[in-house]
Amino acid sequence: MLAKVYVTLKQGVLDPQGKAVGHALGTLGFKEVEDVRIGKYIEVTLPDLPKDKAEARVKEMCEGLLANTVIESYRIEL
Repeated sequence: MLAKVYVTLKQGVLDPQGKAVGHALGTLGFKEVEDVRIGKYIEVTLPDLPKDKAEARVKEMCEGLLANTVIESYRIEL
Protein backbone atom coordinates (compact mmCIF):
# COMPACT_ATOMS: atom_id res chain seq x y z
CA MET A 1 0.00 0.00 0.00
CA LEU A 2 1.27 3.45 -0.88
CA ALA A 3 0.62 6.37 1.44
CA LYS A 4 1.10 9.86 0.03
CA VAL A 5 1.74 12.59 2.58
CA TYR A 6 1.50 16.28 1.73
CA VAL A 7 3.02 18.65 4.29
CA THR A 8 2.47 22.40 4.05
CA LEU A 9 3.07 25.38 6.27
CA LYS A 10 0.02 26.56 8.20
CA GLN A 11 -1.58 29.83 7.14
CA GLY A 12 0.13 32.78 8.80
CA VAL A 13 3.53 31.07 9.00
CA LEU A 14 6.20 32.95 7.05
CA ASP A 15 7.46 31.01 4.00
CA PRO A 16 10.73 32.66 2.90
CA GLN A 17 11.41 29.96 0.29
CA GLY A 18 7.96 30.49 -1.20
CA LYS A 19 8.50 34.25 -1.26
CA ALA A 20 11.85 33.81 -3.06
CA VAL A 21 10.29 31.50 -5.66
CA GLY A 22 7.35 33.88 -6.12
CA HIS A 23 9.75 36.78 -6.68
CA ALA A 24 11.82 34.75 -9.15
CA LEU A 25 8.71 33.79 -11.11
CA GLY A 26 7.74 37.45 -11.29
CA THR A 27 11.15 38.41 -12.67
CA LEU A 28 10.81 35.65 -15.26
CA GLY A 29 7.64 37.27 -16.56
CA PHE A 30 5.01 35.31 -14.65
CA LYS A 31 3.37 38.48 -13.29
CA GLU A 32 0.05 36.73 -12.60
CA VAL A 33 1.54 34.77 -9.68
CA GLU A 34 0.12 36.23 -6.47
CA ASP A 35 1.66 33.90 -3.88
CA VAL A 36 3.78 30.75 -3.66
CA ARG A 37 3.93 28.32 -0.75
CA ILE A 38 6.52 25.54 -0.63
CA GLY A 39 5.77 22.17 0.97
CA LYS A 40 6.92 18.56 1.10
CA TYR A 41 5.61 15.44 -0.61
CA ILE A 42 6.47 12.09 0.97
CA GLU A 43 5.66 8.55 -0.19
CA VAL A 44 5.57 5.75 2.39
CA THR A 45 5.16 2.14 1.26
CA LEU A 46 3.38 -0.09 3.76
CA PRO A 47 2.40 -3.75 3.72
CA ASP A 48 -1.23 -4.49 2.96
CA LEU A 49 -3.09 -3.35 6.06
CA PRO A 50 -6.72 -2.45 6.65
CA LYS A 51 -7.20 1.14 5.50
CA ASP A 52 -8.02 2.49 8.97
CA LYS A 53 -4.92 0.82 10.48
CA ALA A 54 -2.67 2.13 7.69
CA GLU A 55 -4.06 5.64 8.06
CA ALA A 56 -3.55 5.55 11.82
CA ARG A 57 0.07 4.40 11.44
CA VAL A 58 0.87 7.10 8.86
CA LYS A 59 -0.76 9.70 11.11
CA GLU A 60 1.57 8.55 13.92
CA MET A 61 4.53 8.95 11.52
CA CYS A 62 3.42 12.47 10.63
CA GLU A 63 2.91 13.48 14.25
CA GLY A 64 6.22 11.95 15.32
CA LEU A 65 8.58 12.88 12.50
CA LEU A 66 7.28 13.83 9.07
CA ALA A 67 5.55 17.10 10.01
CA ASN A 68 6.27 19.78 12.57
CA THR A 69 2.67 20.15 13.69
CA VAL A 70 3.36 23.46 15.43
CA ILE A 71 3.86 25.19 12.06
CA GLU A 72 2.84 22.58 9.46
CA SER A 73 -0.34 20.82 8.40
CA TYR A 74 -0.45 17.48 6.63
CA ARG A 75 -2.81 15.51 4.45
CA ILE A 76 -2.70 11.75 3.83
CA GLU A 77 -3.85 9.83 0.75
CA LEU A 78 -3.83 6.03 0.68
